[in-house]
Amino acid sequence: MKHLFIKGSDQAKPTLLLLHGTGGTERDLLPLAAEIDSSANVLSVRGNVLENGMSRFFRRLAEGIFDEEDLIFRTKELNEFLDEAAEKYEFDRTNILALGYSNGANIAASLLFHYGNALSGAILHHPMVPVRGITLPDLTDTPIFISAGTNDPICPSKESEELYALLEKAHAKVDIHWESNQHQLTYSEVAAAAKWYQTAY
Repeated sequence: MKHLFIKGSDQAKPTLLLLHGTGGTERDLLPLAAEIDSSANVLSVRGNVLENGMSRFFRRLAEGIFDEEDLIFRTKELNEFLDEAAEKYEFDRTNILALGYSNGANIAASLLFHYGNALSGAILHHPMVPVRGITLPDLTDTPIFISAGTNDPICPSKESEELYALLEKAHAKVDIHWESNQHQLTYSEVAAAAKWYQTAY
């Protein structure tokens, strides 16, 4: 997968896995990583799927309707890439914190739903429920931060509430932060995530 890796100064910190939104690149979320933890490793990945020339992490059938077969395939692909990257760049595979926005948050949530040990935690900006009708792995004490919009037209608030409930049922430690700026990612959300990170890590 197309990506960039920036080695941090403190290898005890989690490696920050950056996952962009639709149409983004591996450079989009670098400023967020600096806000969260400037001393951590950064692994930023570009989605392998193109939709009208825009990079995504998995296909969708329509706005808000995911291609579940492709989602499962791409989630497995990303999980295997993390195994390879940890070996190549010599970081702790068991200590990866995903930081995703929109489509990137959805693939991060899918990692949590399908692979119990894929991530040590996650910051999910404007996520949806990736897939329904499956039993989640045991996520006991996995720290997860969700930021969502009360008036988000792309990711309705009930999606974030349902995701929160499903993760909590799997025993994750979930915090949710609400904004009223529709689907855009705001500095106040990033600041709230950074504050959460200081407590969680």
